Amino acid sequence: MFLTAAVISTSLLIVNSGVAYPGMQPTQKPVSQTGLDKITILPQPFPIAQVNFSQLNNDQIDFEAFKGKVVVVNMWATWCPPCVRELPALDRLANKIDQSQYTLLPISIDADGKEIVQPFLESIGLAEFESYFDPQQNLREVFPLETIPATFILNPKGELVAYVRSYVDWDDENAIAFLKQFYTTTEKVVN
Repeated sequence: MFLTAAVISTSLLIVNSGVAYPGMQPTQKPVSQTGLDKITILPQPFPIAQVNFSQLNNDQIDFEAFKGKVVVVNMWATWCPPCVRELPALDRLANKIDQSQYTLLPISIDADGKEIVQPFLESIGLAEFESYFDPQQNLREVFPLETIPATFILNPKGELVAYVRSYVDWDDENAIAFLKQFYTTTEKVVN
């Protein structure tokens, strides 16, 4: 069963006109400036709706294509300074993770899509950085997008298990170990 923002009523909270999953309530706890400790792990995994976004070649794709892997979905835009600050570390993370178990999905919400994103990535030295595109912000049906950068982590079953709606330093030496918990947890449940 898939849950969408339009269908979920008692399980979700409305936050600043955006939709949030349980566990996404604002907290007053102090957080570090760049650490993984800003990432909230949800109390239980949540199935998400399959909403299309675009690849560089304009083909449509959804999260179903990545089942079996932990998916790190990073929502970003060229006009967002913290997003741009995060991109080089995301690129390095993509090159470190085991591609058979993990996938990094940076998805730009720039209204002009790849026409603006690809030249921008080249201009900041990330010509090989693979971004996806959601210029109409269709993913708003799945994730609250009023704050970016935002990262949403899906387990290998395609369920939302964690999120952070802020910049994260993905160069943190514990980043890969942090992501491994979502693969290992699901693996134990499946076996």
